[in-house]
Amino acid sequence: MRDDVDAVILVGGLGTRLRPLTLSAPKPMLPTAGVPFLTHLISRIRSAGIRHVVLGTSFRAEVFEDHFGDGAALDVDLEYVVETEPLGTGGGIRNVADRLRGDTQLVFNGDNLIGVDYAQLLETHRSADADVTLCLHRVADARAYGCVPTDADGRVLAFLEKQPEPVTDQINAGLYVFRRSVIDSIPTGRPVSVERETFPDLLAAGSCVMGHLTAGYWRDFGTPADFVAGSADLVRGIAPSPAVAEPGERLLLPGADVASDAVVDEGTTIGHDASVGPRTLVRGSVVFDGARLGADVVVRNSVIGAGAVIGDGTVLDDVVIGDRARIGAGIELRGGARVWPDATLADGSVRFSADL
Repeated sequence: MRDDVDAVILVGGLGTRLRPLTLSAPKPMLPTAGVPFLTHLISRIRSAGIRHVVLGTSFRAEVFEDHFGDGAALDVDLEYVVETEPLGTGGGIRNVADRLRGDTQLVFNGDNLIGVDYAQLLETHRSADADVTLCLHRVADARAYGCVPTDADGRVLAFLEKQPEPVTDQINAGLYVFRRSVIDSIPTGRPVSVERETFPDLLAAGSCVMGHLTAGYWRDFGTPADFVAGSADLVRGIAPSPAVAEPGERLLLPGADVASDAVVDEGTTIGHDASVGPRTLVRGSVVFDGARLGADVVVRNSVIGAGAVIGDGTVLDDVVIGDRARIGAGIELRGGARVWPDATLADGSVRFSADL
């Protein structure tokens, strides 16, 4: 057990890039490989021997406590702190300070899935006697991210904003280890960004800020495409999670009804009481509870909302269908189209749409 370490998970974001999915639930509570995404993160924290978890909530804060309660079902001691106004990443961390018990805190962005070994990350922090340690990840194209160069010993040299020609392929993975005194030093009563304020100020003061480079799995679940791909990776065991009992090509939840000649694969999840009709193909997708897919439907890399109805012969490729939407027969939607909850598209009326 790691009674000396607290886990802090920041889950206060609005999830605007995931709309319309986040109209019905906060992003960390979206069904992902059969359970709320946050379940995978908490399960990994518990498997590392850490039991005290603090959730920093804001948007629809009650949803988290209603589902997880005191955390006993996941064998953790779970506490909640509500952020009543936007405080930024640093402010959100400071906001939970009075619930912390140890001198070391693992701090997670609640929409990232990271396959790093937490014990190794904590050892990097301890052995360097660091004030803060950042988990870093290498990406093929770092232009869309802030970069974090380090020296030969792993000490962080700078925090650089997005650049057309990045000086390193190392990016901030959204997981940190904090010394408790650093958290206590973050200003209160106003928004604070750790990337733009806390970390640069620590470097300027000569504090020890370390980087821990991980070659493991990493994904930001901020967009529908990443949400779908991440869920499929969890189902297939590509992304690590103790909450997935038996990885495979598909996950059928209790009550799911799939026709014998339907094809469901590439990490697809079919939700509770959802149905998939004859000769239908569903690949790399998430079908929420109670959805109905007709005959000869093709669904690839898409999300079908709870209670949605998909007509015969419809093709859905890289789209999001909102809860309870009704999509008529013979419709084709591709390329990032989003259909909002309760919308109705008549048979054959649409070939492509970006937002309906």
